[in-house]
Amino acid sequence: MRHADPIREEGFLRSDLAAMLQPVRDLFERRADRPKPTPIETRICSSRIRQRMSRKEASMIDPRMTKLAETLIGYSTAMRPGEKILIEAIDIPVEMTCELIRVARGAGADPLVLLKSNRVDRALRIHGSESQMNLMAEVEALRMSNVDAYLGLRGNWNIAEFSDVPPAAHKLYQDTVWKRVHIDIRVPKTRWVVLRWPNTAMAQQANRSTECFEEFYFDVCTMDYARMGKAMLPLKARMEATDRVRIVGPGTDLSFSIKGISAIPCDGKLNIPDGEVFTAPVRDSVNGTLQYNARTIYQGVVHDNVRFEFVEGKIVKATSTATEHLKKVLDADEGARYIGEFALGINPYITEPMLDILFDEKIAGSFHFTPGQAYEEADNGNKSNVHWDIVCMQDAAHGGGEIWFDEELIRKDGAFVPADLALLNPENLK
Repeated sequence: MRHADPIREEGFLRSDLAAMLQPVRDLFERRADRPKPTPIETRICSSRIRQRMSRKEASMIDPRMTKLAETLIGYSTAMRPGEKILIEAIDIPVEMTCELIRVARGAGADPLVLLKSNRVDRALRIHGSESQMNLMAEVEALRMSNVDAYLGLRGNWNIAEFSDVPPAAHKLYQDTVWKRVHIDIRVPKTRWVVLRWPNTAMAQQANRSTECFEEFYFDVCTMDYARMGKAMLPLKARMEATDRVRIVGPGTDLSFSIKGISAIPCDGKLNIPDGEVFTAPVRDSVNGTLQYNARTIYQGVVHDNVRFEFVEGKIVKATSTATEHLKKVLDADEGARYIGEFALGINPYITEPMLDILFDEKIAGSFHFTPGQAYEEADNGNKSNVHWDIVCMQDAAHGGGEIWFDEELIRKDGAFVPADLALLNPENLK
């Protein structure tokens, strides 16, 4: 049976429908007669819409993200109107990337964004060819050479993601992309800052609940770095006036010179979290033994109980819980067996290692002694594609130890001894 059509079969319903639609016709006719907005009115309207959207987006963002974005854009990279910043976001929430874009534009800067994935990067390295890596280096170098600042946010759901990448593939990446983009351009020619992003993997590494670790992370990353920077100045002056350094502790008796090499305070301008003052030993001056006591990870391989023996600057014996891998790294090139950095960690909120070097190297009461490339700002002439920060903690809870500058005791069991350095002790920085 066909269904009846009341409009077709009952004419009175047609007139009713026409009457119902007349107000709609009138509305469209009135709108058609309305004058069109001028270009200026259109721009003002669009601007107001963008402002409303910006306020709405900001109100939906975790306020801790906003505070961190403001720290990174306003303090760490100190962006100015007209400058360009590259935001490299690796496995981090899109909300944070969008907030960085909003804050950067609010400062008058032009943000470029490069989204990456560790799983994708692993595949690129495992299956990569030399021509492919050279092209990647060329493209990324072009981008890096056209910005004033670089902001690298690095998430990682699996700290061992690169553990099965062959050593030859790691070396190919380091010799091409890493060297030509980061060592040759980013580090010496941009204002840069790098930070990890908190996730469950990092919380597990730190042996904390996810919520507890997030609170710790944002406290550490948004602390008063300007205040820390002022407190670092006397330590910088002492290091630059020092010739001989001696470090003693469990399994450690190490001596070297830092004469004539600059000391660089790190107060949130390069890394977040931050909190170290670094220099470098005179390349051939290092002698003795060094027993590290913090676990470390390099190329996805975890090492514990790393121990080095030095003769005239060179690591002549090296052992760890992964000795064979350790030797392969140290044999990567000539400079890998020499030290490129010596630094003292002073961040008061970081007290335990968590197998993440951007945190561990800042542990209050620690130092790190780094095989490989020296930084240009504190250059001892050592060249290498390796730069491996390995940490030794010297607070009482981790065995204690002493650091001496030219026969003067500077730090004992993790606490600075001279009065002019006391402001760097944890109780005075929090």
